[in-house]
Amino acid sequence: MDAPKPRRQLGLFDATMIVMGGIVGAGIFANPSEVAHRVHTPFLILGVWTLGGFIAMCGAFIWAELATRLPGTGGQYLYLREAYHPSVAFVYGWGLLLVTQTGGMAAVAVIFSSYFRALTGALWSDSTIAAVVLLVLTGINCLGARAGSNVQNVLMSLKIAVIAALVMLGVALGGGSLKSGPLLAQPVSFGLLKSIGAAMVPIAFAYGGWQTATFVAGEMRDARRDLSRGLLMGVAAVVALYLAVNLACLRVLGPAGLDATTTPASDVMRIALAQWIAAGIAISTLGFLSQSMLTAPRVYYAMARDGLFFRSVGSLSRRSRAPVIAIVLQGIAATIIACSGTYGEILNFEVTVDFIFFGMTASSLFILRWRQIGADAAIYRAPGHPFTTILFVLSCAGIVGSAIVASPANSAIALCILLAGLPVYHYWSRFRGTY
Repeated sequence: MDAPKPRRQLGLFDATMIVMGGIVGAGIFANPSEVAHRVHTPFLILGVWTLGGFIAMCGAFIWAELATRLPGTGGQYLYLREAYHPSVAFVYGWGLLLVTQTGGMAAVAVIFSSYFRALTGALWSDSTIAAVVLLVLTGINCLGARAGSNVQNVLMSLKIAVIAALVMLGVALGGGSLKSGPLLAQPVSFGLLKSIGAAMVPIAFAYGGWQTATFVAGEMRDARRDLSRGLLMGVAAVVALYLAVNLACLRVLGPAGLDATTTPASDVMRIALAQWIAAGIAISTLGFLSQSMLTAPRVYYAMARDGLFFRSVGSLSRRSRAPVIAIVLQGIAATIIACSGTYGEILNFEVTVDFIFFGMTASSLFILRWRQIGADAAIYRAPGHPFTTILFVLSCAGIVGSAIVASPANSAIALCILLAGLPVYHYWSRFRGTY
């Protein structure tokens, strides 16, 4: 009997919602305060969020072209494999499982737990709540890509409604604090640049995630057309949402109030006499977790199909056509990391490795164009290339450097885990097919 193959059942709307769901997690509800800890005026706060949005759009341009050139399952894993070497792609998948994707999921699960306990008065620990949520979403996504995408679409729609309510109430009832204070908290200096660099770390985390939509390219009806369009539409919409949220937070709380809180969205709603919407914020963070559980296991599936991971991880359920073992593996790994640290610790842990591979993947566009890989199918070409691509690569390098400076110990651990993937790759490639 032939092995089951993935069903191509996702369209443009699914792609756009997956892109937005991969970006909009808990970051926008927690990271405005993280940014305000590091830069302290409305001009700088909105300025660094705008800069982050511009960098994210440059990334979306690049990934949109990569998606048309190589529309197979695995997305970024596939781009790295074809541009560099299977070892680079393996280390990416290794880091995705042990650091970046699971780290992002764990960070969001921890934030969800904080909102959930604050709203319900539950006595469970953050770790327990995070573990329960991750395991429930693991079960849903084992039912197949259509089930996971349906849940994701509903949760993303809820997130948009919640953010719209937050912005409208904040702008309508805010105190006009945007008009007060200096443009810069300190003179232009190395110290100011260092503060801006530190602020870009949580912003990079909040804007990251569009690339995960490429993981499910093999289950889209027309990946070349729908995925490239979904990337551009989704990232542009998120940039607009993020700037609007920060405007609302600043108008209600002001820079000092935003700096003093760890739950800015709840505080805005409490002041606006609409705390019930904070429940929607807590629920909406599930959308990011659902999207991550839908997308990332496809990379481990692709690795196993290449003979570089346990053979069982490359199998599909005959009923749901989902990589069930890969999904369960992702859920367990995210649960372990969620139980291991605080949100801030996980943040730097994740950003360091994630943006190393962002930079490498963006650079792969030069290689793929030079080798003419997928040139006949590239219906979309990144505007501004090579300049926007070079800018994106340099921005990634700067964000990695800022994350290392902000948290050298956590960054060192993440990098050591990443480098440990090289001997593991050698082992798997030597004994390919044995397991």
